[in-house]
Amino acid sequence: MKRNYSILFLCLAVILLASCGNASEESKPTIINEPKQEKEKDSNDTDSKEATSNSDHEQTNTKESDINDEEERKPSTEQDMTTDTQSLKQEYLVKLKKTKHETEEKRNNSEEDITIVLKGIEGEIFDVWDGLLNEIYGVLKNQLSEEEMERLRSEQRKWLDFRDRTAKEASLKYEGGTAEQLEYVVVLNKLTEERCFQLVESYMK
Repeated sequence: MKRNYSILFLCLAVILLASCGNASEESKPTIINEPKQEKEKDSNDTDSKEATSNSDHEQTNTKESDINDEEERKPSTEQDMTTDTQSLKQEYLVKLKKTKHETEEKRNNSEEDITIVLKGIEGEIFDVWDGLLNEIYGVLKNQLSEEEMERLRSEQRKWLDFRDRTAKEASLKYEGGTAEQLEYVVVLNKLTEERCFQLVESYMK
């Protein structure tokens, strides 16, 4: 009977030991890959920061590019004024050369060599050159200083007297004849044409 008890106790001891062993195994905490998750989180944060940094860098580059574009588009007032005046002078020189060519063609293409017809042609040519002279004079009023313009006015008055006097003297060769008035207008045209070129080349900026 005692032997039976001993065996019973031994079985109970084995069962208890086995139970304790299972409990020990069950009580062990389950290890979760938290470091990996933390690593992934850090990686995501780093990527996010890099993306933000790249975005900020791109925005900065865009702003700098916009500023550079604005600087390139921004006109330099002094440079533009110089360009404008230079191109204006060149424009008038081209215009004067073209007008000279056209007026010479008009003279040469006249089919009738009659004084009254020629006077009419020269009268039309005078209107052209006199109009250009006044136009150029008006441009110079805007370009020159008051002091420079005052000197030009005085010079222009003297030139007008010289032109009219020279034309009159030249016409006296035909005094009393039909060509007297024609010669007067021809000389007026020649001198007015020369004066237009002189004003543009010497005064226009």
